Amino acid sequence: MTNPHGSFIWYELMSPDPEGSKAFYDAVVGWDIEPTSAGDLDYRMIRRQDGGNAGGVIRLTDEMRSHGARPLWLGYVGVDDVDATVEAVKARGGSVLMPPWTIEGVGRIAMVTDPSYNPFYVMRGAAEGASSDVFSTDRPQHVSWNELGTADPEGARRFYRELFGWSSDEFMPMGEQGEYRFLFHHGVRIGAMCGVMPGGTGGWRYYIRVPSIAAAIEAINARGGKVSIGPHEVPGGDHIVIGVDPQGAEFALVGKQ
Repeated sequence: MTNPHGSFIWYELMSPDPEGSKAFYDAVVGWDIEPTSAGDLDYRMIRRQDGGNAGGVIRLTDEMRSHGARPLWLGYVGVDDVDATVEAVKARGGSVLMPPWTIEGVGRIAMVTDPSYNPFYVMRGAAEGASSDVFSTDRPQHVSWNELGTADPEGARRFYRELFGWSSDEFMPMGEQGEYRFLFHHGVRIGAMCGVMPGGTGGWRYYIRVPSIAAAIEAINARGGKVSIGPHEVPGGDHIVIGVDPQGAEFALVGKQ
């Protein structure tokens, strides 16, 4: 793939009820998630209104749950060499949840964690010259912000800088909550990392851009979701909402009020 090493190239929702997830996110975000799976594995593309894909939805089975899986959004980071990256993860105190494997026609993939056990995928796409546009700082129906809450912000800064080349020198002070460190990749601000907020959970959180936060909240409430935090205004004039979908996965939105 042509995305530089360290780019977010895919987002995936693990859901016990893909049909329910479709009804919810189509209404809240404006997507058109595939109604049925095209193959043996129940995996459905998240289709955007512009004709592109925002990611995928995989059915969370009882077997997956027995191994500790739960409803969750996960991010994929594109790398030049999956096997070498997995070794680098282990050398820096991370762990491997699913060792590298190849999906014919899709690419080579592994699921790993950082030293604080926050999971994510690393992937090398099979189609040379192809590129992913699932992340965008300003386009609706794309993820616009990647945020890590971690018990060890300094360790996370070092880990992700060495692994993906992300810089985090700019920050916003948050008083007793420490620093909100902005993440840059090839000059683009892709997100941030910070300590775990009181009453919050650690891990990666992906903010999906919507045209109207107010309209999204109406859809969340009408479709059986729950708003946990927000709406709150953030620097730059956007507002954010964090919630839980009807299937139990946490999600986050960003957009104009």
